[in-house]
Formats: sequence, structure tokens, C-alpha cells
Amino acid sequence: MSYLQREPIALGPGQRPAVLVVDFIEGFTSIQSPFGGPWDDAIAVTADLLRDAHRNDVPAFFTTVEFDPQDAETNLLIRKAPAVAALARGSHWTNIDRRLPRHATDQVISKKHGSAFFGTDLAARLQAMQIDTLLIAGCVTSGCVRASAVDAAQHGFRPLVVREAVGDRSPLANEANLMDIAARYGDVISSKEAQEILSPRPPRTPRKNKESEF
Repeated sequence: MSYLQREPIALGPGQRPAVLVVDFIEGFTSIQSPFGGPWDDAIAVTADLLRDAHRNDVPAFFTTVEFDPQDAETNLLIRKAPAVAALARGSHWTNIDRRLPRHATDQVISKKHGSAFFGTDLAARLQAMQIDTLLIAGCVTSGCVRASAVDAAQHGFRPLVVREAVGDRSPLANEANLMDIAARYGDVISSKEAQEILSPRPPRTPRKNKESEF
């Protein structure tokens, strides 16, 4: 039996979660964009997750892709897919999708590669806030979502990918990558499970000292 056929071991959430929304920007979500994908349902679920996070004082991070003119010569992602150079710094295509609720405390991470961690200070920000768990939403599952989940695990943050909050242009690629993430890097959870993680936890009742009963 291969490791992909076995029941994956669940990492579960830690003590301090945060929401990470990967690349739900106008360039990837607008029907007017040449890169736009079928993410409407995933965006609606992500919006609900963000409302829960804001209501319960759970930090939220967004990533956007922003290229500078000189990147056209040096960035291999642009060389591989030249059209993505349209995601230029300052372009409206790099704005976070307007359907996603934002809070003043939310943070936006600008990146030029697939992973939310590569070439950014995201890991340092999370460590400073003592975050140990990331609820991951965004697009695409086989690209930037997967890369961010892998790097999250390598940095010691528990990656929990919310199934209904991610998407891929290929349903087959979506399912294959979710299965692989669950098998090797983190957990794939439902939106209901994510909601439970974002809900406030009841305070622990201190145990009575038996001597105090006398």
C-alpha cells in the first residue's frame, strides 16, 4: 500500500491560528482579467472565514503578486508565462478582491514567486505574533496554495488548507494536490472545521487543590 492510500496523520490546529488568503486578487478573480478563474464559491467561503476571524480577533494575512519592470529580465515565472507581467506594482489587478472583508489589522504580503514565504518576511511576522497554525485559502491549489502550504510546514507552522476555500483551473489538479498536501505536508479541512478552530475557546477551569477542600 502506498503512502497516498493510507489514512493521513492529522496535525490538527495549534494554539494560535491565523488565516492566510493566497492570491485572491483582482488579476486572478475578476471575470474581466485574462487570468480570472472560477473562484466565486471559494471566495464566498473565504469571506465567511475572514468574518469569523475578525469577530474573534484572529489575525488575517493576504498575499498579492506585484512585479517591477526589472523583473521581466530576471524572474523565471515571467519568462515561463510572460502574460503575468501584467500584475505590475500599482496595477488594479494586484488589489485584493473587493468581495473579501478587510479589517484594519489585516496584513498584506507582496510577493513575486509562488510561495507566500519565498522572498517575503511572512515567517518573521508570524513568529513575532506567536502564530503556530495557518488556515489557508486562495488560488491556485496546484501552484501558490500548495507552495505556501509546503513552506509553512518547513517553517514550523501547521498548514490547514480549507477545502471549500481554494480552487484550481483543473478539478483533477485540485483534488490531486489536496490529497498530496494531506498526505505529506498538512491537513485538508472543511469550512465547518475551520469555523470551529476560529471560534473562541472556553477558558480552562483551574483544577482544585485537594488540600483547599479542608
